[in-house]
Amino acid sequence: MQQKTCSHINAISKLKTATKHICEECVKLGDTWVHLRTCQDCGKTLCCDDSKNKHATAHYKSTGHPVISSAELNERWLWCYKDEAFVNY
Repeated sequence: MQQKTCSHINAISKLKTATKHICEECVKLGDTWVHLRTCQDCGKTLCCDDSKNKHATAHYKSTGHPVISSAELNERWLWCYKDEAFVNY
């Protein structure tokens, strides 16, 4: 499968890493999450689409911040919602 590219991913000069290992939005709701993602614009840590609340996608839709990374140990990838591009790094 050929990887797509996007200018949003290429514009990231320094990767943001998760400063918290919780989805604060899920905690506020008293819910749990499956995996965590980090927004590469603002650094917020949010839950993935396998989680009930899909806070990372909701964050993109409300802010327009297009690029997330995995906040999971031993996972090194970026995803651009806008261009639907996945990149390992």
